[in-house]
Amino acid sequence: MTLHRRALLTGTAAVLTGAEARAQPSDVPPAVRLPVRPQTGDVVQPLPKSAPGSDLEIIDLWPDLPPGGGGPFRSEYRFDETLTGVITGVVRPCLLVIRPQRPNGAGVLIAAGGGYLRIDIGNEGLPVGQWLARAGITAFVLVYRLPSEEWRDGPDAPRQDAQRAMRLVRWRAEEYGLDPDRIGALGFSAGGHLMGVTATDAEQDLYDDTDEADGLSARPSFAGLIYPIVTMRAPFDRTMSSRRVLVGDDPPDARRRAYSVEVQVNERTPPVFMVQAADDRIAVTDHPLLMYAALRAAKVPAEMHLFERGGHGFGLGVPGSPAAAWPALFMAWMRGHGLLKS
Repeated sequence: MTLHRRALLTGTAAVLTGAEARAQPSDVPPAVRLPVRPQTGDVVQPLPKSAPGSDLEIIDLWPDLPPGGGGPFRSEYRFDETLTGVITGVVRPCLLVIRPQRPNGAGVLIAAGGGYLRIDIGNEGLPVGQWLARAGITAFVLVYRLPSEEWRDGPDAPRQDAQRAMRLVRWRAEEYGLDPDRIGALGFSAGGHLMGVTATDAEQDLYDDTDEADGLSARPSFAGLIYPIVTMRAPFDRTMSSRRVLVGDDPPDARRRAYSVEVQVNERTPPVFMVQAADDRIAVTDHPLLMYAALRAAKVPAEMHLFERGGHGFGLGVPGSPAAAWPALFMAWMRGHGLLKS
């Protein structure tokens, strides 16, 4: 069954920054909506200029409606997406699968950011997935529910989707030629927060079991957090959109701690790789520094790279900029942990 998903970025758009991507011709339609298909494994056609072989499969996360209820009512659409790859209106959370030509057994669940108000897969999801696939890693781009869209479970809705996604990928590991012990997570900005809490707080089941997949662990084997939102605690909670969506404007300390990633770190947290730019005004450097201190205290293997320049939302990095070094560093880190076996 084929879906024509005209909202995917072209291959050349993968290197655009968010500002460049928004500066497209004004006659581009504002959004493209996807029809809901309850089956899994649908094939999604990219734009004609997309890189060869980038047809994507869709895996619905939930066999029926997501847990909790609520959310945007668009029964005929999975989600809304602009032509620059910004997603809102998520009704049926899912995974977009990017398969490598020569899989090496490793898999990565990708969560793009957007302040929990949107998901910018055009800058942080699809290009990153294509890059991973070129290295032999099977990529799963997560389209998660947005708590800002009035899901009954609020800030736990995306966490439910992330837990379910990790379990579902493990459950289907043989189908995709994956080693269940080499399935990790890579998150950007608010997506870094989502992958961070998935890695650190995996024991807390946030939904009732739906099938055999839910008997598997939701903890990734490793985690990469790229300019992540980490803490909700003052005075570092200046990430206004994420903080308001997750804990509100004046939350009690217990609620701040419950959604602060560094507080959840324990000895079972998997190895973590982090990247940040010192001039990031959204996720200030205190976020990864707090996370690194917590990981070190728990004796969890961790690597952190702090670049002088890069700002926020640089994705794979502007070519020639300091932050553009992180993809090679991440691959070297994975290789050092034995995650890129042939």
